[in-house]
Amino acid sequence: MTVLAHRADTLTRDALAVLQPGFEGTTAPAWLLRQVGEGLTAVGLFGRNIASPEQLASLTAQLRAEREEVLVAIDEEGGDVTRLEVRGGSSFPGNLALGAVDDTGLTREVARELGRRLAACGVNLNWAPSADVNSNPDNPVIGVRSFGADTRLAARHTAAYVEGLQASGVAACTKHFPGHGDTSVDSHHALPRIDVDLDTLAARELVPFRAAIEAGTKAVMSAHILVPALDPTRPATLSPRILTGLLREELGYEGLIVTDGMEMNAIAGTYGIERGSVLAIAAGADAICVGGGLADEATVLRLRDALVAAVREGSLPEERLAEAAARVRVLAEWTRRGGPGARPEGSGAPGIGLEAARRAVTVSGTAAPLATAPYVATLAPVANIAVGDETPWGVAAELAALLPGTGSGVYPEGATAGDVLAAAGGRRVVAVVRDAHRHPWMTKAVDALVEARPDTVVVEMGLPRAEPRGALYIATHGASRVCGRAAAEVIAGVAGA
Repeated sequence: MTVLAHRADTLTRDALAVLQPGFEGTTAPAWLLRQVGEGLTAVGLFGRNIASPEQLASLTAQLRAEREEVLVAIDEEGGDVTRLEVRGGSSFPGNLALGAVDDTGLTREVARELGRRLAACGVNLNWAPSADVNSNPDNPVIGVRSFGADTRLAARHTAAYVEGLQASGVAACTKHFPGHGDTSVDSHHALPRIDVDLDTLAARELVPFRAAIEAGTKAVMSAHILVPALDPTRPATLSPRILTGLLREELGYEGLIVTDGMEMNAIAGTYGIERGSVLAIAAGADAICVGGGLADEATVLRLRDALVAAVREGSLPEERLAEAAARVRVLAEWTRRGGPGARPEGSGAPGIGLEAARRAVTVSGTAAPLATAPYVATLAPVANIAVGDETPWGVAAELAALLPGTGSGVYPEGATAGDVLAAAGGRRVVAVVRDAHRHPWMTKAVDALVEARPDTVVVEMGLPRAEPRGALYIATHGASRVCGRAAAEVIAGVAGA
């Protein structure tokens, strides 16, 4: 092989190594296996790729037959954002519920058990936890994915989560740097802007990331947000000032920097994914996450070729691409070795998620538990893209298991209290909401239900910011399956069933 040919081969392999693409289907397509053989070192999994733990283990074994040290990544936060249990709802509460309990030992154990289940399926990189301080209660994309609005609380639970997850041999990817909690725009749709000064940023947004770094997080995910106090022109994912200057040099972080999904409109709609990927690597990112929406070989080849071309034309230093690829391979090797404390003996703690969800529930009101089957009205907002609309949520199914004969209906925006009452008939109404404070139509419907039926039970499964109302008001701090179960137990008066 000539020197030029060897350099070309090295460039191509390095360009493939920094990509974390997705794919369609529940088995690895031939093109993906071929690219893994040619240098692709990471693959991202989404709900569409998972049918069961057994199928997932078979899929990851397929990938490792091609390359033993491949990184298999997933967006498994637990709670509202689940890929492992996308069709049934998560067995774990999300971050807000854990923050509401405020027991770092519990958070560590929940993350450890989640990591154990991921590791058993062959997944070794988790794009979690969210370290964002949810300082803006109207945030449309973070909300219950945050441990809360208190900076110190978010920091200690972020560190506990990182420690628990990595104790199972699964690398944590703390997100969304430098902090997505004070946004009012969803970066899936547009580019959010955070207008905070440097002092506020240091005292609030950065504190949980410092804690994650001290806890040894193996990866950090950048946010597609504009922070003018740091860089008035480029979003964090594309900013050398933020990724290299702040994260690397000021905070001393040495691990892998992963971008958020490059097909999100905050990047794709402003820079395009090819230019965006080149700028991200040049800015200091080491891995490009793509595949939530673009999940084919053509996307991989486009990004690979864009990176190689950028090196050849001089807009991306060859040593920067090589450095990024090397960091990916270092993490892949850490996961191949299993990581410290990986594969803990015993069966783990399978009930820890429900235990945590029960502890997170708060109750207002003096109404007695229901003795007869009610009618459950779920007032459903449009789900944000991070959560998705595939995963069921609410209390209807769990309550029906405890009180057979429970009726239910789902009511989107535009529905009225009259619609619910007509369907409920003479049955007691249980109104289930999600972030009622952000949806005036939802608040109006609940107020009318409570006025017409003072014995109405209200269950808030998002941020409990609205004034409690109803004969019984239950806040679950999340909408996972176990949060629904915990609320149903309160409604039915069943203690820890």
